[in-house]
Amino acid sequence: MRIATKPRKPGKTFDDQYRSALCAYAARGGEAALRHAYELGRRASDDGKNLIEMAALHHQALLVLIKEAKTSEQRASLLRAGADFLTESLSPYEMAHRGFHDAVKALRQSNETLEQETKRIAYAVHDEAGQLLVAVHLALADVSRDLPKAQQDRLGHIDQLLDQVEQQLRRYSHELRPTVLDDLGWVPAIRFLAEGVSKRTNVPIRIKTTFAGRLPGAVEIALYRLVQEALINAAKHAKASRVLIHVRRIGQVLCCSIEDDGMGFNVREVQSDQRRRGLGLIGMRERLSAIGGTFSIDSTPGHGTKLLIRVPMPSE
Repeated sequence: MRIATKPRKPGKTFDDQYRSALCAYAARGGEAALRHAYELGRRASDDGKNLIEMAALHHQALLVLIKEAKTSEQRASLLRAGADFLTESLSPYEMAHRGFHDAVKALRQSNETLEQETKRIAYAVHDEAGQLLVAVHLALADVSRDLPKAQQDRLGHIDQLLDQVEQQLRRYSHELRPTVLDDLGWVPAIRFLAEGVSKRTNVPIRIKTTFAGRLPGAVEIALYRLVQEALINAAKHAKASRVLIHVRRIGQVLCCSIEDDGMGFNVREVQSDQRRRGLGLIGMRERLSAIGGTFSIDSTPGHGTKLLIRVPMPSE
């Protein structure tokens, strides 16, 4: 049934164009009008309009048409046409949503694969390199037995250097994939991490926490990696003299902040500068997206940096 409507001129704004297109579809129908609805939806999505804004726009446009309808049949027909038009205009959002979920699933699988490879490398460094160093220690001791005292002392010095190498390899392997992360959880793991980073960089790192529970493995690994990246940034890029890590639960959200007193930076410039990828902000955002978390950065040049991580708590 054709609906009698007043002719409308296409408007200049997006809202006017949407109303005009809906009016045309309600009056004449047709695939061309539905394709126009899809194009309007794609433009709205590209321009950052959210679903609530689109629903409000559609509601207002449809309300005007319904008020102009003279019979209940015309109003019912308008509602059916409006539903078809809205469905088509929102299909780009649905496709984007589906693509986002596929991307998050692929990212989660990629992170899991990367973590497994990291664990394999960490264990190889700890176990295989450790066994080789033990063999070297034994060989040096065997050679040293038949040498004069002066040469034994020189080999003893080499043996001490190998001890230092062994300690460094052990520390690096534990930080790469600490066993305490699997055994006790991410909070004890970041305590161990903070202690190692503090010793290497001479930067005091204090941890304040009121949270002592366990989280799903993927969440704990992601949080550990995020704190690890933040500490590297604080020591390497920010040249901080102290760092505070604060972990707490607020309602159904786990909050973890990493605050330093370093050089700070212009957040907007760093995020828009394609050449400055050393801070790992993109990697942080991707890791958090995979577990449904978000983060924000508060920093200005000369006034330090505060990174706030928020992760929804899993249901009991």
